[in-house]
Amino acid sequence: MAKVGFVGLGIMGAPMAGHLIDAGHTLYLYDIKPVPAELTGKGGVACANATEVARQADIVITMVPDTPHVGAALFGEGGIAAGLTPGKIVVDMSSIAPVETKEYAKKINALGCDYLDAPVSGGEVGAKAASLTIMVGGPETAFETVKPLFEKMGKNITLVGGNGDGQTTKVANQIIVALNILAVGEALLFASKAGADPAKVRQALMGGFANSRILEVHGERMVKRTFNPGFRIELHQKDLNLALNGARQMQMSLPSTALAQQLFSSVAAHGGAALDHSALVKALELLANHTVAPDA
Repeated sequence: MAKVGFVGLGIMGAPMAGHLIDAGHTLYLYDIKPVPAELTGKGGVACANATEVARQADIVITMVPDTPHVGAALFGEGGIAAGLTPGKIVVDMSSIAPVETKEYAKKINALGCDYLDAPVSGGEVGAKAASLTIMVGGPETAFETVKPLFEKMGKNITLVGGNGDGQTTKVANQIIVALNILAVGEALLFASKAGADPAKVRQALMGGFANSRILEVHGERMVKRTFNPGFRIELHQKDLNLALNGARQMQMSLPSTALAQQLFSSVAAHGGAALDHSALVKALELLANHTVAPDA
């Protein structure tokens, strides 16, 4: 059994840490908010700061919202780096910028420790069900050491390449998801405005080549008007910003990604930033002056 540190115990982090405790690992825990009682109640150890977590644990996992939060958790006052000794492993499971990830890895490596970037896909549902997809960048030896922990939190676990490649894969994932939501939204909106029953159209499409997980899950949300998150629009906006900023640095164009981001921004401007990302369809509905289905 490993001594594991976990920094960041929000919607995703808390259930992920819980699975590791359930598996018999010793967990040292820190969050800017009080550590959830459900975790300490089953054996997790609350720490005063991230430095204490790193002193106690051999493997330290971070799961925080964005790039600056990871930087602060690692290198800020009371951060993880101050508690590290050579031979430990830092695993960032947040979704952040690949370029900064490579810089963070170099700084951790300079302390004699390995670094893995291991962002996830699957959202709150996947975190609770331990069915997350985990995309990993970093050295293979560190990956093999941490893999038994990943297997308690997810199902599809892939070492993609070196540091930064895990985050690059996550950005690619978010591009695909956003454009699939856009495609499903346009298709169901077209069918509805043409007079067809969007629920039956969705059912028919699920039996053919157009079927997808997005059509199955988010198509249903669009028809039933259930836009409670899930995965919030504001978080998907953050991920698409990573894609568009990266594309700008590489001097390439991602026109469809830019369109999806603008549509998310439209929904956010109408007060929908905290809605599920399937609510992107609301921007299309405004343009069409028609809704896929009546609001409940």
